[in-house]
Amino acid sequence: MHIDDVKKVLIIGAGTMGQQISVPCALSGYQVSIYDIKEEALATAVKRIGKLLDGFVAFKKITREEADAALARISATTDPAAAAKDADIVSESVPENPDLKKKIFAQFNELCPPHTVFTTNSSTLLPSMIAADTGRPDKFLAYHFHDIRMTNVVDVMPHKETSPEAVELVRRFALRTGQAPIMLQREHSGYVFNAMIGSVFLSAQSLAANGVATVEDIDRAWMGVTHMFMGPFGMMDSVGLETVWHITHYWAERHKDPQAIKNAEFVKAYVDRGRLGQKTGGGFYDYPDPLYGKPDFLSGGKKL
Repeated sequence: MHIDDVKKVLIIGAGTMGQQISVPCALSGYQVSIYDIKEEALATAVKRIGKLLDGFVAFKKITREEADAALARISATTDPAAAAKDADIVSESVPENPDLKKKIFAQFNELCPPHTVFTTNSSTLLPSMIAADTGRPDKFLAYHFHDIRMTNVVDVMPHKETSPEAVELVRRFALRTGQAPIMLQREHSGYVFNAMIGSVFLSAQSLAANGVATVEDIDRAWMGVTHMFMGPFGMMDSVGLETVWHITHYWAERHKDPQAIKNAEFVKAYVDRGRLGQKTGGGFYDYPDPLYGKPDFLSGGKKL
């Protein structure tokens, strides 16, 4: 399949990343179908996509007309057959559970056209872990997004059986949608940026879970030294604490690491209280006006 043949993108999973991935695709003129098993998730997704586009208009990244046209190209459905019809590229963003991903790809392998290229937006899982279950391992690879409000960097990571043609198609698709593809030469958990920031998250979680310092002071240390506008826990809120917990829990169980298990329990306490991060108005911080955004945060809220 040539890049010019790509017309429709199927996004599986209407969560935060599914919502974000739909935006550059639709803005670039592609028809986008978002599939989820829950009607309420789709309704929420459409509203949040509208707000994302509104934000781009407010910051003068796009015009109102471009935003309205993009939103009109996005459809949402709980019907898997309708979602899969005529799909050229699939982007999957469901929870970090390999068994769930295997099940979903196997289902859509039966529904999508033979030419459809499958991609996963998995944060840490390797494509080879689920490639066989896709039914088309040569047309399967990882195509991973970060927060589109902050960056256009994406990761393109094949596994040993991915065809060069599929890799090139996804690279060209990234460029066509205004993304900056980072091309991985081999599989690596966490890609490039996530592999680095994952170590930071692990260290921050360990410091907090072991009572070494508070969430706020850990972020103050990071922000004060690096001069970044957000610390590790603020970043985790941006990612979404449910996603952070899934990743932490999965690898903690896989490696039987006592500290990682303790870290997962620390994050899970927030998830269990419904504090999932920015998207729910509360995670480690309260939103839309988090403490780390206040002028006196680095001084502990006190005048020196």
